[in-house]
Amino acid sequence: MPGKLYLLPNLLDETSPTDLFLPISIKGAVASIQGLIVESEKAGRRYLRRFLSHEEMAKIPLSLLNEHTRNISELLQPMQRGETWGLLSDAGLPCIADPGADLVWLSHQENIAVETFVGPSSIWMALQLSGLGGQLFSFHGYLPRESPELEFKIRELEQRPGTQIWIEAPYRSAKMLDLLKKILQPSTQLCVAVSLTTPKQRVVSQTAARWRTTPFPLDKEPAVFLIDGLI
Repeated sequence: MPGKLYLLPNLLDETSPTDLFLPISIKGAVASIQGLIVESEKAGRRYLRRFLSHEEMAKIPLSLLNEHTRNISELLQPMQRGETWGLLSDAGLPCIADPGADLVWLSHQENIAVETFVGPSSIWMALQLSGLGGQLFSFHGYLPRESPELEFKIRELEQRPGTQIWIEAPYRSAKMLDLLKKILQPSTQLCVAVSLTTPKQRVVSQTAARWRTTPFPLDKEPAVFLIDGLI
């Protein structure tokens, strides 16, 4: 009989207290798994230490699922033998702007039960906090790195109906905001949500015209960008 795959939520910031952002049911779920699929071994071990003793943690094998994984189907073999494994992203929710969707799809094809848990996602939290429309929205992951492709993409998103959401590598967040101030139409709504769930959390929503006169120091911090140009 096939086993089970748990989609385990992670914190957005590793210094945050577990009991504030993860449900109490996670402790029991982690205690029941026989292995953990992770983006990085270091993040996986840190996660397990939150819920297990050192001896218990040492018994949990880790398998990697990231951009270097070549054969995802091999990760299913323990579950095909009846074991219960967890899937963990380095931060936030598995399969949301992180690897995992292909593994979940294959699990369904192999009749492996998949269960998920509530937890923090910077994307959904940013949308809630932004004040931008939540009836129609699209998430675009990472935009192109280089101009003119990046500028073209932003202008194209500005013309789409609904709220357009994307993320950026922390070391490029300030550069992204500078570009948005420069090229967005004055009436376009722009929200920048930075370092969510941390003491440094800031969320500012206003028109591009107001952004051009608003100082907003942005270090190498994780940020979510949201725009709506057709208001």
